[in-house]
Amino acid sequence: MAPDATPDDDLVTLSISPETICYIIVKARSRDAKDAVTDPDPGSDGPDDGMRAVLEDHPDDPVDEELAGAITALNEDQQIDLVTLAWLGRGDEDISTWDALRAEAAASREVSTARYLLGMPLVGDYLEEGLTRLGYSCADVELGRL
Repeated sequence: MAPDATPDDDLVTLSISPETICYIIVKARSRDAKDAVTDPDPGSDGPDDGMRAVLEDHPDDPVDEELAGAITALNEDQQIDLVTLAWLGRGDEDISTWDALRAEAAASREVSTARYLLGMPLVGDYLEEGLTRLGYSCADVELGRL
């Protein structure tokens, strides 16, 4: 909650905790930081390939698996809130239209939420911006202020 907000000021009640959202943001940013694959068949020993493989976007990347697993583990309402939050952060609407945006997210669930969000460039940035618009901050989560 924003420092100057009171519980009565809240327009939106999330079904997913800010801590979980911040975890997903961190994982999404780790994924976004990956570079194109330069060696499609890296050596099995990290030091042999200069540890480049860990910075490249390989199809079997454990960060992808961890991020997809975290999203898939959420219940349907939490997944809908996560998509709505990404759309809010992307600038599709503003906080006053949260309910309509959330209804649209619920109605458009044709592919898995994890696949959809993993295919969205800058999803970590969008989620953080959406969280900020709701008055939350991952810095506050890290410091235990929520």
